[in-house]
Amino acid sequence: MTDSSRLLASLAEHVGVAHVLVNAADLAPYLAETRGLRRGHALAVVRPADTAAVAGVVRTCAEAGVPVVAQGGNTGHVGGGLPQGGIVLSLARLNRLRALDPVNASITVEAGMVLADVQAAARDAGMLFPLSLASEGSCRIGGNLSTNAGGTAVLAYGNARDLVLGLEVVLADGRVWNGLKGLRKDNAGYDLKQLFLGSEGTLGLVTAAVLKLHPRPLSRSVAFLGLASAEAALALFVALRAEAGAGLTAFEYVAPFGLEIVLRHRAGARRPLAGRHAAYALVEVSTTRPGEDAGTVLEPMLARAQARGLVEDAVLAASEAQALALWDLRESLSEVQKAEGASIKHDVSVPLSRLPEFLARATRACEAELPGLRVCAFGHFGDGNIHFNLSQPVDMDRAAFLALWDRFNRIVHDIVLALGGSIAAEHGVGLLKRAELGRTADPVALDLMRTLKAALDPMNILNPGKILPDPTAP
Repeated sequence: MTDSSRLLASLAEHVGVAHVLVNAADLAPYLAETRGLRRGHALAVVRPADTAAVAGVVRTCAEAGVPVVAQGGNTGHVGGGLPQGGIVLSLARLNRLRALDPVNASITVEAGMVLADVQAAARDAGMLFPLSLASEGSCRIGGNLSTNAGGTAVLAYGNARDLVLGLEVVLADGRVWNGLKGLRKDNAGYDLKQLFLGSEGTLGLVTAAVLKLHPRPLSRSVAFLGLASAEAALALFVALRAEAGAGLTAFEYVAPFGLEIVLRHRAGARRPLAGRHAAYALVEVSTTRPGEDAGTVLEPMLARAQARGLVEDAVLAASEAQALALWDLRESLSEVQKAEGASIKHDVSVPLSRLPEFLARATRACEAELPGLRVCAFGHFGDGNIHFNLSQPVDMDRAAFLALWDRFNRIVHDIVLALGGSIAAEHGVGLLKRAELGRTADPVALDLMRTLKAALDPMNILNPGKILPDPTAP
């Protein structure tokens, strides 16, 4: 029996033979990334059903010196879950709701639970789990936490790490840390859960979490606005934030090219405003107060903003169906961009006050670098996060355009850093931005990250080569 055969036999003892996948057709979905830029390779995919089995798999692989790459829904954008050998550990079967405590406003779920199912469980209890992403029907909560996912509700509720009270984590040696506490105050030592949130499976494998719930909004109002500029969008946001406070639950930005390609390629999409504008915003106001209509809150605010010249035109959704249609104009942007050819994507953030400057400087620099390039900028304006995507010139070869990725990374990221921003706002680092992190990060920060990795995973078996360069590579 070969070493790999012995390893697979040992893994089958923890998960059952049927859940050790080795055939090429069975492996294929786990080896492809969402954007199709890279393919991975692995000895097998292992599908444990509980935390004890996860611990057994990790312990067995640690003893054999074999890497383990955890996967949830495999919906990431930076190759963070792409295996480069070793074992893929799928958490999809760890999908149980362990507890729901309405009084404590918390829910305890396993890492393989689909995000939409977590939202539904909270909704059935009359509460809200606010993390919301375009991939929420297929992404899994463990991956959301391991990447510190953002999404459309960060403005009001924070990133994924802000929604976590406790974690259960399998460590690199197979031990299990049970930190599943539903406490909002706990200063008994280091806040260990924060080590694993956003670490992309490189320090430990999240198997369960206690999550915060919030009161469910009883009314919401959605508007789509035409604006004169990104500067007007910033002034409008500041005005709405001052008036609506915590009731302002979304403020999303869409550049003109983005709206045009949605209208061109999205079935059923309709132009929301009669004219064309230099910038667009989608705004949502919510209320949890019984009897209060969010529309009666938002409409007069928009009227005042229009009187001040901050808004050129606006449409206010008159029904939930219209609200969903307006949201779809924003949420379908990533998908429809594929119809315009290849795209080079940047997920960046800058201080809110610098957003208009970033958009202007980065657009000018990229268009000057490659005439005919089309800037598709959109995103979570209210929390400073812009997806600064670049669509290829119409007559350019796809491969030739994608070969410029590193050049445009440097152009965009250097502007981001000059403005005090981050090159990885919500999608993480993974493989895609690993070299850029090495080029741009504070050397002391990189040294601290390497120290953590060495302390928690001294054999470098957990998702090696992600975020930081593989220390064993030449």
